[in-house]
Amino acid sequence: MSSITSEAPITKRLEGKVALITGGASGIGACTARLFVHHGAKVLIADIQDDLGHSCRQEFVPQETISYVHCNVTCDSDVQNAVDTAVSKYGKLDIMFNNAGIPGDGKSGILNCDNEDFKRVLEVNVYGGFLGAKHAARVMIPAKKGCILFTSSVASVLYGEVAHAYTASKNAIVGLAKNLSVELGQYGIRVNSISPYAVATPFLTDALNMTKEAAAELGASAATLKGVVLEPEDVSQAALYLAGEESKYVSGVNLVIDGGYNLTNPSFSMALKANFKKFQ
Repeated sequence: MSSITSEAPITKRLEGKVALITGGASGIGACTARLFVHHGAKVLIADIQDDLGHSCRQEFVPQETISYVHCNVTCDSDVQNAVDTAVSKYGKLDIMFNNAGIPGDGKSGILNCDNEDFKRVLEVNVYGGFLGAKHAARVMIPAKKGCILFTSSVASVLYGEVAHAYTASKNAIVGLAKNLSVELGQYGIRVNSISPYAVATPFLTDALNMTKEAAAELGASAATLKGVVLEPEDVSQAALYLAGEESKYVSGVNLVIDGGYNLTNPSFSMALKANFKKFQ
């Protein structure tokens, strides 16, 4: 069990809140579910990984604080059912975290992109997030309050390093979040996105075909900020901040968690070093 669940928080920052997290059975989603429960929220995990979802639920006593529902985010009826389940079980929905996503096959170069893979990535990452926001808004608008979050990526502010499908989907998510923040602000609903740098979750390790340790080492070696490693818990803490009252006037923000990675282009310095080596 994560150490998060065994520590007593000084202040339960989500006391009385109800959260729905898609892709909540593993990685950032599971870590966020644990943190939210730790801070007093009741959480419904929505995922297609049934075994992992039920396993995550069984970590908690009493188990009424967290539930699991099977949900394919590309299926409108599944997402509708997940939102309705949260409301029927816990009485309301305060936080919708659209976290589910896929990396695609990772092929670079427009001529190498598989058409069906491109469509699938956008279907899960963008359409799935759209459905989550739409059904969350359906119950939040009458309540005149709520928080909708999206997991985007550093690929939303940095270009040329990852596949076109993934980059396009993560930029679309940020655009969707910003557009929604304008529309839904009149109802007291805040909408934000979170864009992390490489985190060694199953999402990344599967995409890179690496162990968790190797993926973490690779990410750290390329990072701008040295001496620390980005962990799933760091992204979860960002979600906690954006979901809580500390950010009550924060909406339309794409919170980039990358240690400054997107602020520089290393191409010139790399070329300079390579040029010097030629004459050594």
